[in-house]
Amino acid sequence: MSIKTIQQLAPHLQDLGGFTARRLLPHGDRPMVGPFIFFDHLGPATFPPHQGVDVRPHPHINLATVTYLFEGALMHRDSLGTVQEIRPGAVNWMTAGRGIVHSERSPQPERETASTLHAIQTWVALPDDREETEPAFHHHPADSLPRWQDNGATLTLIAGVAYGRTSPVQTFSPMLYLDLVLPVGTCIDLPAEYSERAVYSVTSGLQLDDLSLEQHHLAILPAGAPIHISADRDARCVVVGGESVGQRHKWWNFISSRPERIEQAKRDWQAGRFDPVPGETERIPLPNA
Repeated sequence: MSIKTIQQLAPHLQDLGGFTARRLLPHGDRPMVGPFIFFDHLGPATFPPHQGVDVRPHPHINLATVTYLFEGALMHRDSLGTVQEIRPGAVNWMTAGRGIVHSERSPQPERETASTLHAIQTWVALPDDREETEPAFHHHPADSLPRWQDNGATLTLIAGVAYGRTSPVQTFSPMLYLDLVLPVGTCIDLPAEYSERAVYSVTSGLQLDDLSLEQHHLAILPAGAPIHISADRDARCVVVGGESVGQRHKWWNFISSRPERIEQAKRDWQAGRFDPVPGETERIPLPNA
């Protein structure tokens, strides 16, 4: 495949109740990149005083959710009893496994003044033999992640293995998740270590080899070849990828290799058989379709 004919996926805008998310995955005939089955770019959204994010408790199965912030804060609560605030540069990795429920809300101090939220949220499909693993939650502070400079660019390894470095975030299959900040005039080569890779343009000003990458688009990279990423202005992008874990079915907040497992999860949520989130009295009802 020529880099000049690379597939660039445009975002589908989603209203999350007071702010917009740009959804890149799943996308038409491209449901996944490596194990990544869901990719949302949240904001930047500005909230006036006394307002913020209020994502009520909702369930997940057979996946892991990954939250990474550029700006702002979120308070995570889940049915394991976890209460964890996340700030920019840190990682929240929640393994749903056989089933978990969580909420995400703006912390109270953020609501006292005008606040901004800017984040990437992804879902990672678990391999077949780990789909029903025990649910778990892990928080990784920003200073625990590998962060280094190369040719003027700053790289942060959010999860996986790249450039001879390994993130402390536990993963279940080979994967790559990088945050790249490129000042104007800088560049970096992305090696061809994984069979599936994609670059998301958080900002404008990025080129992949000699191809301009439109802002807020996800470029699906050709397999087997390194890619030269450069910036003609201060720019930022996110790289995701890895090895395929096979076909997955998705419905609402559930994914699984087995459609019958999703049907069971629907019945369980409708009947109240998921564990509740301590301290929460609300929940998102099962959609009608």
